[in-house]
Amino acid sequence: MGTDNLLFSCFFHLQKKRRAATARRQHLKSAMLQLAVTEIEKEAAAKEVEKQNYLAEHCPPLSLPGSMQELQELCKKLHAKIESVDEERYDTEVKLQKTTKELEDLSQKLFDLRGKFKRPPLRRVRMSADAMLRALLGSKHKVCMDLRANLKQVKKEDTEKEKDLRDVGDWRKNIEEKSGMEGRKKMFEAGES
Repeated sequence: MGTDNLLFSCFFHLQKKRRAATARRQHLKSAMLQLAVTEIEKEAAAKEVEKQNYLAEHCPPLSLPGSMQELQELCKKLHAKIESVDEERYDTEVKLQKTTKELEDLSQKLFDLRGKFKRPPLRRVRMSADAMLRALLGSKHKVCMDLRANLKQVKKEDTEKEKDLRDVGDWRKNIEEKSGMEGRKKMFEAGES
């Protein structure tokens, strides 16, 4: 009974340690999550402040003039600003497209230099010639590719050898005639004459 109590106490002690380790792990996870939430909130606040600063710098507060002449001049200024912003946006888009294309080319060159380009496994597809043409040319092209329709009809002419083979007939009959004593006698007689 003493060993059973000892085993039970050891097992209980190990379970207690495991619970403590699990509780500690969960506490660390919750602390890390709290830190992450505060960091995200700080980043969001910093982005908002940066956005406000940018808007204050680039977009001054709008003051509407009283006369029609001043209002027209304000509209002209706004249109000029819109055009310049659109040009900048277009330039940055073109620049982005160029850099992405260069990145793709460089990554392809890198794969080629490393020699680790793996061919994708190709599957064998059974497809008729008509289906293949439809897939290549699209459904609007109605091309029927019947290969046998274009072949010429050829008449088979009987040759001399084929006639001789037909005249010989069944080979089993010839063997039966040559077998036995009568067949040997016929062969002997044919050899003498």
